[in-house]
Amino acid sequence: VQLQACGGGLVQAGGSLRLSCAASGGTFGTLTVAWFSRAPGDERVFVAAISKYGGTIHYADSAKGRFTIAKDIAKNTVYLQMNSLKPEDTATYYCAADLRNWIESSPNYAFWGQGTLVTVSS
Repeated sequence: VQLQACGGGLVQAGGSLRLSCAASGGTFGTLTVAWFSRAPGDERVFVAAISKYGGTIHYADSAKGRFTIAKDIAKNTVYLQMNSLKPEDTATYYCAADLRNWIESSPNYAFWGQGTLVTVSS
């Protein structure tokens, strides 16, 4: 499975972005999908995840109430809607996927996209 993330960019604090993760060689209906962020010099940090069948969604505390993860099975795409962005959200965001049906907040996912950079200015 190959993942392609896009949608990052430069936005002012308080603004919004929608990240997209498209899959080839697999369908998101059979994958649990997560978003991680990585600021320069830091480790990958869990942001949000949605289980294989969409029945379970988890968010990091920093994302709750501001970010929304969703699957569009017809488009084979997973989205991360990011609202009320803060400068501390600045990072490269990666989508990741795995065949298991449960969510892990550790970066223990089999498939990774290349990342898309989000920069939030103050």
